Amino acid sequence: MSAIDTLFQQLRSFGRKAFMPFITAGDPDLAFTAELIRKLFACGSSMCELGIPYSDPIADGPVIQASYNRALDRHVTVSDILKTVGGLRPDLEGPIVTMVSYTIIYRHGLQQYVDHARAAGIAGAIVPDLPVEEAGPLSEICRRDDFSLIQLITPTTPRDRARRIADQTTGFLYYVSVTGITGERTKLPPEIVDNVAWLREQTSLPICVGFGISQPEHVRMLATVADGLIVGSAIVRRVAETGSRSREEVLDEIGDYVCELLAALPSNA
Repeated sequence: MSAIDTLFQQLRSFGRKAFMPFITAGDPDLAFTAELIRKLFACGSSMCELGIPYSDPIADGPVIQASYNRALDRHVTVSDILKTVGGLRPDLEGPIVTMVSYTIIYRHGLQQYVDHARAAGIAGAIVPDLPVEEAGPLSEICRRDDFSLIQLITPTTPRDRARRIADQTTGFLYYVSVTGITGERTKLPPEIVDNVAWLREQTSLPICVGFGISQPEHVRMLATVADGLIVGSAIVRRVAETGSRSREEVLDEIGDYVCELLAALPSNA
């Protein structure tokens, strides 16, 4: 079992939901990334999604794109990111997964990326631009090495294709709540609940919902059907304020925000 499998087994035994914040590695620098990861776990996050900066991200809105650009401007590398995570890993209470383009994995080498990520203590990868038709080689490596390969299903994914994606996925399924790019929303489509309920009937994998989640009412709405919730842009937007405010102030504000969302989870209130 991977670390993610173990986590969801534990959460289910206690009737709890996973909370997964997304942050960009190296924004504004890796020292702050390390501090923020510690803060997010100290607040009670179940795991952390770490975005690997990429010049041509898939489905990311302007907030996350800007964070990737800031990190790339500082010449942050995959090796630097893995080294930072490796230094944190012994002290963290939950898994870290990377949100990473398949281009980066391919150039790194499939087996080499998995080996290096596992050595740093990373539990899996979300690969948004890997079509299910081409996922076989990476999926085989990940299953053999207990490294979770997490793939995305969207509201427009045909149902037969959704089943195929679920078959190639390990760890959890990432359900995209809206049609479009990442970013904070005031309202989420009401059909999310029915869509996730249908998907649950097709697979035994945990289902985590992301894109657009930014308010306690979103958390309460989705906690009825999802196994976990992913919050990204609302956190990354606050990180961007380190350019004009003290880092300690920004860290405290993010911590307060995450605690507010965690309190909206029924089993965590």
